[in-house]
Amino acid sequence: MRFHTRKWVKPEDLNPNQTLFGGQLLAWIDEEVALYTVIQLENNKIVTKYISEINFMASARQGDIIEIGIEVIKFGRSSLTMKCEVRNKMTRETILTVDNIIMVNLGENGKPAPHGKTKVEFIKDRLKD
Repeated sequence: MRFHTRKWVKPEDLNPNQTLFGGQLLAWIDEEVALYTVIQLENNKIVTKYISEINFMASARQGDIIEIGIEVIKFGRSSLTMKCEVRNKMTRETILTVDNIIMVNLGENGKPAPHGKTKVEFIKDRLKD
């Protein structure tokens, strides 16, 4: 799994228990997965279709640095399925796991459209002559 993004847990990210608010963490994950999908599918018209069970395993507190990891598990005809892990950057303790997040590629008409991709691509490889 590749960990792409780091976030610093700030006071505005906390719940009344003074730990990271789960809704904030899910917003960060949704944004990270969306950006990853846009880059992979080379299309900024994508939507989140499905997020499976979310397993909160530990808390994060103010001042913690967390990192979001994503791994592609399947390329569908018009979708990309990934799994996600969030962990504490310093301790490597897992904070959350999500087994399946499905993002769907949309065409000009706003309906699911084939993307033609079959494997993870890196931008550096796309730029080679």
